[in-house]
Amino acid sequence: QVQLVESGGGLVQAGGSLRLSCVASGNIYSFNAMGWYRQAPGKQRELVAGITRGGDTNYADSVKGRFTISRDNAKNTVYLQMNGLKPEDTAVYYCNAAGVRSTPKSTARDYWGQGTQVTVSA
Repeated sequence: QVQLVESGGGLVQAGGSLRLSCVASGNIYSFNAMGWYRQAPGKQRELVAGITRGGDTNYADSVKGRFTISRDNAKNTVYLQMNGLKPEDTAVYYCNAAGVRSTPKSTARDYWGQGTQVTVSA
């Protein structure tokens, strides 16, 4: 079993910064990628940023130049540094681990954290 626990959300004024953290624990042999998604009220969940096992990153166009995803393999932690926050960034942010295997031959599956609320006031 794998658990993802997010932290770092909160209330911030427009133009401010927050750093989200996601700690992965459990039986993890390998994974394909980790990422941050967000879901605003009445909207579909969308990818914000992702980082592959090899370290390649990708970002939603709406956050490019403002958000940075990174990871600390030794701590099994992935971060999302969010600068220049805008009211439209308000959402619940979810951590995702994709293609996780507990053993070399186990079936790969995805895991989600419980989410952390980010609210940006105008």
